[in-house]
Amino acid sequence: MFFERPDSGDVAVLVHIDFHDKNESYGPEEFVELAISAGADPVAVVTGSRQRPDARYFIGTGKLAEIKDIVDREEAEVVLFDHALSPSQERNLESILQCRVLDRTGLILDIFAQRARTHEGKLQVELAQLQHMSTRLIRGWTHLERQKGGIGMRGPGETQLETDRRLLRERIKAIQKRLSKVGSQRDQNRRSRSRSEVPTVSLVGYTNAGKSTLFNRATGAEVYAADQLFATLDPTLRRLDVEQIGSIVLADTVGFIRQLPHRLIKAFQATLKESSEADLLLHIVDAADISRDENMAHVDSVLEEIGASEVPTLKVFNKIDALETAEPRIDRDVDGNPYRVWLSARDGQGIDLLKQAIAELLSEDVFNETLSLSNESGRLRAMLFEHGAVRSERFDETGRSVLEVRLPKKDYLQILARAELSENQIQTA
Repeated sequence: MFFERPDSGDVAVLVHIDFHDKNESYGPEEFVELAISAGADPVAVVTGSRQRPDARYFIGTGKLAEIKDIVDREEAEVVLFDHALSPSQERNLESILQCRVLDRTGLILDIFAQRARTHEGKLQVELAQLQHMSTRLIRGWTHLERQKGGIGMRGPGETQLETDRRLLRERIKAIQKRLSKVGSQRDQNRRSRSRSEVPTVSLVGYTNAGKSTLFNRATGAEVYAADQLFATLDPTLRRLDVEQIGSIVLADTVGFIRQLPHRLIKAFQATLKESSEADLLLHIVDAADISRDENMAHVDSVLEEIGASEVPTLKVFNKIDALETAEPRIDRDVDGNPYRVWLSARDGQGIDLLKQAIAELLSEDVFNETLSLSNESGRLRAMLFEHGAVRSERFDETGRSVLEVRLPKKDYLQILARAELSENQIQTA
């Protein structure tokens, strides 16, 4: 649409370079999965090591010649780099390789574009794509002269590049305005849930950790789940009944990944608010993944970036069916509080333990009791009804009002103070 370049194709050559000055080192396995998830057919994975990227080609001339030979021999249509390339590096590489060159950010954006289903998800992906594209317009249109005006409008005019940049800016502003409206609607829904005192529990975790499978198993939903990266993109909310707590809202969100592009995090800020404003996070971990500790660290990093690092978190070690010795269980801290649950979402093992752990963690901040009130406590009864905290009422044989109440603990204590009563003065049934 905006620039002239070789067409993209499915036959792909993958490039992964290790840099010695980086604090972390990882192999190309995850990048191969990303490429396959995008629909590519990897015919070769080129690896190497450097002290630092080359300013012109990112890689050295020797490695570039090696890639060129593979591209020609395999008739590859796209070369994928497991790194962030500058626009000039992409342009220089394409001029030598004579095929499409895409970096890690562009590949992830392509996957997101394939997976977006909802109106909001499509807007978020388009915003991220346009922001990414705006830095790469210089590669096209360099051969065009300035546009010529009509009679009375002669002059240098606008270059085609300037026109495209202006159109991009206008489109980005329009999308941001529409996303802002969607975000306001989400905020209103969250406030509504907050007023009705329905806790929100959000699933977070590394991509392909099994979040959607767990979501479906727990709620009976039919969210798309597959053994591939970024199978879920659009957020899904469902109600889930938990003993001692009642109904909660469970939110399934997009998975995180190493080197998740910053512009994607910004574009999906409204969606990720489901996590930052949740009452509890379920950090889903692939227990059978040899890189699980590194993956958990990357998820924690993204949670900090979106302002969700202070939200109470329960680790959920999933896929224990792939381990020989693991059994469904709850791990507790020194105070006896759950901090980790082991389960298998695919087989359904440990789902009841997960609900038990959720109930224990959420009930700390929720007063959920059956009260027996005498006639003298009429003011307290009226205030509980006024607050919408009474779930049911009956009268026993002595004429006492038996109320099932549920409300935040702090609200209950405030009501008692206004009624000039203490907890010791209230009888529970």
